[in-house]
Amino acid sequence: MTDLADRFEKLKSILRDAGSAAVAFSGGVDSTFLLSVAKEVLGDKCLAITADSPVIPRHEMEAAVAFCKEHGIRQIVFDPNVLSDAVIRSNPADRCYHCKKAVFGKMMTMARENGAAYLFDGTNKDDEGDYRPGMKALDELGVRSPLREAGLTKSDIRGLSKETGLDTWDMPSFACLATRIPYGQEITPELLGKIEKAETVLREAGFKQYRVRAHGDLARIEVALSDMNRLSEMRSLISEGIRNAGFRYVTVDLEGYRTGSMNDVLS
Repeated sequence: MTDLADRFEKLKSILRDAGSAAVAFSGGVDSTFLLSVAKEVLGDKCLAITADSPVIPRHEMEAAVAFCKEHGIRQIVFDPNVLSDAVIRSNPADRCYHCKKAVFGKMMTMARENGAAYLFDGTNKDDEGDYRPGMKALDELGVRSPLREAGLTKSDIRGLSKETGLDTWDMPSFACLATRIPYGQEITPELLGKIEKAETVLREAGFKQYRVRAHGDLARIEVALSDMNRLSEMRSLISEGIRNAGFRYVTVDLEGYRTGSMNDVLS
């Protein structure tokens, strides 16, 4: 067996040993793969729990619901009401810790109430190298990350997703809309809606990997470096669309798309 095959079997063994589980399901590459394998291994002893809030783009929510319906997976969708928390709304550097603690705390309760022995999330091995205060919250709550436990990287998960026929294998990486807002700037439903509308402009224009970072009235666009020329060719259409979303100024980040660019201000 190859190393990847060994890691895949280790994942299945972890799930099998769990006996029953709830999967925190966002519809992204990692949680979709984890939920798919959990359904295969655990059958009806597996369910999905999905948080629906203003920080989640509508197209991602719709995809998550559609996946569960298509695959016959029981899904619980709930609103964690994260913006009612003043600390989360104030957007400190450890916002993700507070948000994860609140959201996954509620998920843990739902998992127990529905007979699941564990709550699993889609954290993978590569996530260990980034600034992710939310991982501390998951550890404190006792949420398990089978993909990380099995040593599976993002590349592994994409490859296995393709092999097992999941359409999400080449889905771009996404994160909650709050990651588009500089630390210390208040998170409001109105600002999140403006960002989502601006990113919809890029998605509908055919861009796959993108971000619109909000700096007051200025929208900073990040796209893959390979898409820079196309973005320039479409600049009038893109600029008009993002202005219509509510931004006064539109600029392009010459470094291109990169995860966690808002963390550049952190020491």
